[in-house]
Amino acid sequence: MLKLDGVRVRYGYVEALKGISLFIEEGEIVALIGANGAGKSTTLRAICGLVPISEGRMEFDGRRIDGLPPHRIVRLGISQVPEGRRIFPRLTVLENLMMGAYFRKDRDRVKEDLDFVFSLFPILAQRRNQKGGTLSGGEQQMLAIGRALMARPRMLLLDEPSLGLAPNLVLRTFDAIKRINEAGVTIFLVEQNAYMALEISNRGYVIENGRIILSDFSENLMGNEFVKRAYLGEGPEVRPQRTA
Repeated sequence: MLKLDGVRVRYGYVEALKGISLFIEEGEIVALIGANGAGKSTTLRAICGLVPISEGRMEFDGRRIDGLPPHRIVRLGISQVPEGRRIFPRLTVLENLMMGAYFRKDRDRVKEDLDFVFSLFPILAQRRNQKGGTLSGGEQQMLAIGRALMARPRMLLLDEPSLGLAPNLVLRTFDAIKRINEAGVTIFLVEQNAYMALEISNRGYVIENGRIILSDFSENLMGNEFVKRAYLGEGPEVRPQRTA
């Protein structure tokens, strides 16, 4: 469904992505884990067209998407939940959600999707007329996810959805991600909480200094000694040999 081949991204003289390649099959949850500054968010921003790639190729459903503007990528079926939520604080919950559907003409299906969002996050239904900026951090994260879903994406990109959330809200957020996937949406998950990300995903990639250094089924990654030591907090870090 999504394929990146040798993708490089530069910020001035700094190369943030150094030729990464990965793929995501339709229906999967795929996790991308790594330390701060490893290139996780840049990968998502490149897919969405928010930063240009300097080299490589990106395809969605066999169609090349590198070079397309962000709004056209959204129309193809890719939506992102950005790090930090970035909701519209002065708009109501309902207005924020409808912003996610701004380009849609299928009003009947928009209503269906709104009902689905409210079934995922009932608190949003209760607070539909409340300003987004008055919500708690957890509620704003729910709103950001809901807004992305209102575009009716086939693939949802999630950037650090658990960041800053209390443990009980982290569990609720990941439960919602599983329900979204069960409803037919493919998920690409960037997350520092490596344990939770690998627990709900089918496969995972480990990125370090702009390079993919490991990829495997999530169950295997959870048992990998380097992953356990570096990202799951089990003993001193030992570097693996880079994969080709």
